[in-house]
Amino acid sequence: MSDFWVSSGHHLLDRNEDGWLVPTDAFLKAYFARPELMPPEEACDAERALHAALLADPKRPVTADEIAGLADEDARENWEVMLAFRDRLLAHPTLEAAYLDLVRGGMSGTPPLFVNQLTQVILRNSLEGCTDAFVLRSAELFFRTQRSSVHEGALLLADAEVVELQEESRRNTAPLLMMFSGPTITELDILDAENEASYGHRNEAFDLVLSFGGGLSSRAGLAKAIEIWVRHLLGVAVSVEPVAHAEEADWAWFVGLDVDSMRVGNQLWRGEATRDADLERIIGLFALRFDDPAEAFPSIGDRPVWLFLSTTPDGMVRMKPQNLIAGLPLRGPAETS
Repeated sequence: MSDFWVSSGHHLLDRNEDGWLVPTDAFLKAYFARPELMPPEEACDAERALHAALLADPKRPVTADEIAGLADEDARENWEVMLAFRDRLLAHPTLEAAYLDLVRGGMSGTPPLFVNQLTQVILRNSLEGCTDAFVLRSAELFFRTQRSSVHEGALLLADAEVVELQEESRRNTAPLLMMFSGPTITELDILDAENEASYGHRNEAFDLVLSFGGGLSSRAGLAKAIEIWVRHLLGVAVSVEPVAHAEEADWAWFVGLDVDSMRVGNQLWRGEATRDADLERIIGLFALRFDDPAEAFPSIGDRPVWLFLSTTPDGMVRMKPQNLIAGLPLRGPAETS
């Protein structure tokens, strides 16, 4: 397969001896060249000068007085947020180290867009050499919101932004036809054995639909992506298996892969009543096992860690891969000594 997710900027980064991503001027310049930070026509001279200076030297320190000197309030806020994120990245030797600190130290003040972009480029690095279109398409759940839909008995996941653009186009070009046509998701191609080779040239379009409810094999791609993500960031080998139901009454541990799954999982963990509607929105159940049980809490042993993935009440899937980093029951240095 040809290169994929080039827009993540992975080709602009260096790699250290462990294969982790080292920030470069070129990578930071790509952020400063984003439309959100390009000075508009009405921008003041101070904003234009700051933007030009950072394009020339993207690691250049910026003082609070320089930000305060910008005439536009929105511009001041944008630059404060962007520079705080840049400084957080530069405070660490690699993007992976910055991500781990972000996850473990709290994401307050960091826009979800930046978190998703950081997730994508790190995930792209960890998936280097992967040629399985089903794994790569499933991995898009890590950083792009999906919209779920049931069509002809199958649960389908499509990129929410792509679906929204498709619906807007239908409203503008054929509003009457839209009233009588099927769901927008049915107009997109479903990834299958016949078209999987097309992922190589359309991966940046994010327009392939993932069949997620056609049996356990349909969720195997996401299971593999989770294995790779955990190994890359935590250095821990795990196996992840999609399952139909949790067989153990006494759970050893669980991780919710999204906000709703965390809430439902906590209710089940505490033995509280759980609404049937919430349980029905669980679309993925996975059993994660440590290859070396000694790397987990002693209470885990060789028992599985259950992973849940749910839709929101309005059918969206907003996976939080950071929960895997913060939530797995790994022994700390004191526990392994």
